[in-house]
Amino acid sequence: MVLLRRWTGALWYSALKYVTFRDMTNDLPRTLKHEKTRIALRSPEFPAVLQRAGANACFAADEFFSARISNWQTRRAYARAVRWFFKWCEAEGLELPHITPGLAGRFIRSLKVSDATKNQALAAMRHFFDVLVERHAVVLNPFQSVRGIKYQVLDGKTPEITISQARILVASIDLSLPIGLRDRAILGTFITTGCRVGALCRLRVGDLRPQEDGRTFRFREKNGKEREIPVRSDLDEWIDEYLQAAGIAGDPPDSPLWRQAPNLWGALTKRRLRTSGVRAMLKTRLAAAGLPTNLTPHSFRVMVVTALLAQNVPVEEVQHLVGHSHPSTTQLYDRRRRRINRSIVERIPF
Repeated sequence: MVLLRRWTGALWYSALKYVTFRDMTNDLPRTLKHEKTRIALRSPEFPAVLQRAGANACFAADEFFSARISNWQTRRAYARAVRWFFKWCEAEGLELPHITPGLAGRFIRSLKVSDATKNQALAAMRHFFDVLVERHAVVLNPFQSVRGIKYQVLDGKTPEITISQARILVASIDLSLPIGLRDRAILGTFITTGCRVGALCRLRVGDLRPQEDGRTFRFREKNGKEREIPVRSDLDEWIDEYLQAAGIAGDPPDSPLWRQAPNLWGALTKRRLRTSGVRAMLKTRLAAAGLPTNLTPHSFRVMVVTALLAQNVPVEEVQHLVGHSHPSTTQLYDRRRRRINRSIVERIPF
């Protein structure tokens, strides 16, 4: 009986630790992500380095991931950094109580990732060791004195889709099937609101709200933020055509607005369209329209910000539209400077 219980626990842990210490898939429902992470971290089978540090360390790890972090995306990123750290400790033959600030700095420098990801890993380890210190698993936090890597982002890396490319993309869609009407409405939502793909996929039928001057979208953004964005008149017509063709105009308010389809010719199902499905749809539509396939749903945010700032719309209003916390983030999406730089380079006599 004891052997069966141990084998069952090990089997559950081997299946669930992938969710805990590796990246959780973006397509899992949010509640399922929380539940799988909670089960995995409360499993008696913790990493060997953590187990050798004692019960207090295991308790602190469970508290850190299950109680201290509410956002699943932060939990996923921090779990990845902690997993890297445990693997590094095993490779170096180190134990948690013996980690010094010098060794902590060596770990951060050993990561083969970008500077931004190194700083994120440093923040994760600082928070993780803070809990270990509070629960008396270690004496001090060795990552507290480790300096982050200085870097400055002047231009965003997201490729921009131009207005003309967006028009070509929308015009290339076959509107004879419900999936074509759905894809046109999705692209129109990206083009006219600059929303994030996650916020778009979380839209429900009830989030399309009637107002005195027209309908609005009620977007549920990351970090629990909610905001209402007006629906343009042409997009409003596209959405009505999609709702009627898909037969979901009278569905309950909590049902998903965007539905999955088994293929380009099949009928829409009752299941919510995932972010991966939106990205795959966009790649397919881009290839069919003869446009660059490196464009992403985020490319529409770049287009919206650049186009509005070029019309002298105040940056604060653009910031609210795209849901940024600070105007400096909005300015990273402005591609006008890049165009000016290219014109200057072309003027060099050679």
